[in-house]
Amino acid sequence: MAGSCDGSQSDQSSTFEPGIDNIYEAFICPLTKKVMQDPVTLENGQTFEREAIENWFRECTQNGKPVLCPITSKQLSITDLSPSIALRDTIEEWRARNDCMKLDIARQSLYLGNAEANILLALKNVRDICRNIRLIKRRVRNPQLVRLVTDMLKSTSHEVRYKALQTLRVVVEGDEESKAIVAEGDTVRTIVKFLAKEPARGREAAVSLLFELSKSELLCEKIGSVHGAILLLVGLTSSKSENVSTVEKADLTLTNLERSEENVRQMASNGRLQPLLAKLRGGSPETKASMASYLGELALNNDVKVNVAQTVGSCLIDLMRSRDMRGAALGALNKISSFEGSAKVLIGTGLLPPLIKDLFYVGPNQLPIRLKEVSATILANIVNIGYEFDKVCVGAHHQTLVSEDVVENLLLLISNTGPEIQGKLLEVLVGLTSCPNSVINVVSAIRNSGAIISLVQFVEVHDNDDLRLAAIKLLHNISPHMSEELASVLRGTVGQLGNLVGIISESTTTITEDQAVAAALLAELPERDWGLTQRLLGDGAFEKIISKIILIRQGEIRGKRFERTFLEGLVKILARITFALTKETQAVSFCRENNLASLFLDLLQSYSQDNIQMASAIALENLSLETKNLIVLPELPPPSYCVSIFSCLSKPPVVLGMCKIHQGICSLRDSFCLVEGQAVDKLVDLLDHENDKVVGPALAALSTLLEDGLEVENAVKLIVEADGLTPILNVLLENRTENLRIRAVWMVERILRIEDIARELGEEQNVTAALVDAFQNADFKTKQVAENALRHIDKIPNFSGIFAPTLANK
Repeated sequence: MAGSCDGSQSDQSSTFEPGIDNIYEAFICPLTKKVMQDPVTLENGQTFEREAIENWFRECTQNGKPVLCPITSKQLSITDLSPSIALRDTIEEWRARNDCMKLDIARQSLYLGNAEANILLALKNVRDICRNIRLIKRRVRNPQLVRLVTDMLKSTSHEVRYKALQTLRVVVEGDEESKAIVAEGDTVRTIVKFLAKEPARGREAAVSLLFELSKSELLCEKIGSVHGAILLLVGLTSSKSENVSTVEKADLTLTNLERSEENVRQMASNGRLQPLLAKLRGGSPETKASMASYLGELALNNDVKVNVAQTVGSCLIDLMRSRDMRGAALGALNKISSFEGSAKVLIGTGLLPPLIKDLFYVGPNQLPIRLKEVSATILANIVNIGYEFDKVCVGAHHQTLVSEDVVENLLLLISNTGPEIQGKLLEVLVGLTSCPNSVINVVSAIRNSGAIISLVQFVEVHDNDDLRLAAIKLLHNISPHMSEELASVLRGTVGQLGNLVGIISESTTTITEDQAVAAALLAELPERDWGLTQRLLGDGAFEKIISKIILIRQGEIRGKRFERTFLEGLVKILARITFALTKETQAVSFCRENNLASLFLDLLQSYSQDNIQMASAIALENLSLETKNLIVLPELPPPSYCVSIFSCLSKPPVVLGMCKIHQGICSLRDSFCLVEGQAVDKLVDLLDHENDKVVGPALAALSTLLEDGLEVENAVKLIVEADGLTPILNVLLENRTENLRIRAVWMVERILRIEDIARELGEEQNVTAALVDAFQNADFKTKQVAENALRHIDKIPNFSGIFAPTLANK
């Protein structure tokens, strides 16, 4: 039986848990009223907990009181403390025996069918024993007990699961054997599941247990192998709703898991990229290659690409120089070079010189074709950001990417490699020719190397859409600088022109980039190249163009991304036939049969796209200039007998349907008459356009009604009725460009031939000033026109009447 220090039984014995040894009073410190851990004895034989009696002595001294025994209240002559070794050993034996009994009770209580209160008490006892007694803690960690606690994770009670997680964390702390037992079977997956499904405190307990388990290197891979484990942990580290402890433990757990490369790869896949980048910078060669290879497979957003370029860009460039690792390095560089921000970082880090060297080098240790393709892709990515490549050195002799010898080497490589590399290198040239600062250099290299013929041949490729598209883009970019050469090649070869038309006319319900670029390319070719127009006319290209325009207008073909470019190209291609009206009757017949004047008039007002309006106005100008050659003169009835004898009785015959301007029978379809097509109002509307390139063609189209040989007075009346006088004068007064001024001065001079208008405008000082300025500063021909206009408003005297007799006498 348990007893007091004098052998009597403690009066507290009945208050302790059944089945557990009662506490002897000698075990209890008089000061703390708790079982002593380190008992010591005073000179008078009284025993206390060491820490408690030392605090007692300290308080007496601090209060200026004599040091007294807490029990006897008598002053102590000395304060020496003697360890009570025998009592301490007895207490430890009692505690060990008592804890073993508690553990026996706990083992008996830890089953899922037991009352929740009993289970919770058993779990508490296990935690307390593990926390307080290190020696017994080793005894606690036996497989049976650990498995019993683990089974409690299957409880339907949140509270039991929560306490079981806490208990397991205490049990496994610092004990590899217990960690291995907990990790048996499906337990780790269950713990991971709690990260997503438990309440907040349950998640905290689960992540704390995972943190303890992750301290074991053997368990790091097992934790990482659980589906979703790393994703959930990464999610916790960035959560704004979790408590700080949960976030910190999740972060520490991931740090432990970084010891496994597979875990590092998973973290990178789930947005935690820094561990992978750290291993890429400081790992072994094999690790660096592995991390670089995986980096090349990841889907990265643009901000991450910039961060990666800044963090490991130089490391990846160094790896390019290693024969065994350059494939992995190029794959990673390909991934991060596809965004403008990261590409600029790589340029600044020095990527271009080794990249160009590897592409052009032929000999031992040259890049395999597969890696040359990757290098070409990286170069294409970088070039297409629009950088000033004429300022970036890429060669030993200070060459830049747009130096003629570098471009010629690119062209040579294109002619000597397979389709995949050809496509990427063509994209490089597309990027270089998209920049105004470098396009001239590329054009010069193409012209000097005679590469235009081989470049045009790529239009015939049918089994590689990317290659063909890149070639067409390149040809389009250089066409403003090499339009004559391009037209000559297309005109002189069989197939390429037809292929471009075939691409444009492909039967699709969605407009493709190929179609848009092909149309833009043909639209850039010289519109007055009659030979090219003949080829297009003979091949039925214009009919196909009209069909596409109609389908777009009817909404049967859509494609917001490319519709604008495609339609602009189609209209400009179609407009080129109007430049051939004076050379070929077949062109006139085609325009009549397809009612092109009406189509261009509709396009003029149906679309607000500047280039479409400009091309339509130009086409209408060309058509209108031909009207005077296409009018039908009316057949006048023969004069009656009386009129033939008495001419004074004759009256001008009245002919219905006569055009007031062209003095013949006109129509929009057959003679392209703008008046009959009611186009004047629509052209006047464009005179207020903010784009000078639209205003100019509109003025030019209206000018065709004021040509010599036409009824100019009637034409002026039409323009005035359409409220066109003020916009025309505004063009003159604003003097936006020299071309617009030349056209406006010409029109105003024709208008001022009408006396009433001349009299009215003669009073307008600003009109006079504008004409005077043109008279003084314009080209010679325009000066003459301005002089005539000033005479109409009496600002320059007409000397012909004064000097005529003198001249006659001479």
